[in-house]
Amino acid sequence: MYSDPIEHLIKAFSRLPTVGKRSAERFVFYLLKSGKKDVAELTLALKELIEKIKSCQVCWNFSDQSPCAICANNQRDRRIICVVSEPQDVQAIEAIHEYKGKYHVLRGTITGDPEKALKYLKIQELLTRIEQERPVEVILALSPDMAGETTMMFLEGQIKKRETSVTVSRLARGLPMGSDLRYADEITLSSALTNRIKK
Repeated sequence: MYSDPIEHLIKAFSRLPTVGKRSAERFVFYLLKSGKKDVAELTLALKELIEKIKSCQVCWNFSDQSPCAICANNQRDRRIICVVSEPQDVQAIEAIHEYKGKYHVLRGTITGDPEKALKYLKIQELLTRIEQERPVEVILALSPDMAGETTMMFLEGQIKKRETSVTVSRLARGLPMGSDLRYADEITLSSALTNRIKK
């Protein structure tokens, strides 16, 4: 049994995705052995994250300003909205330097009852945004796994129910089923975006 401060930090690290108790222990003892400078830098970085990062009130990406730099950029094509599940997916698409439209971050995918998902995902915000901004195309750029497919089918139905003039498209099938968008190479992602499937 470790002393309370060590146990508390192990528990805190264990809450992170893919971090088990053993990994959390390694993190804590690495910090203890590395000295106060590394711990102070980590503390400062976490404090800055809490104080400065907020949600963009347009696309729901995380940023130090609202609207974020992409939403505030008048050179971007506001007639196209690319819907992604996580903020990291925005960076993956931006890395290919081909997409010039705007984004909407859902903050996850539907894993159970779609009606319950409306409470924690930014779906209602997307539908309201589509009604207000009247884009010509909405690209559903979610990972082609079961949760991603379920979410895309639900969104497609909801969008078409409200806005029949909007073209709803999906990324082309260069992405293998069950893969994660963030880990796709740039050539595959670029091809999937360029050859997207329009409904």
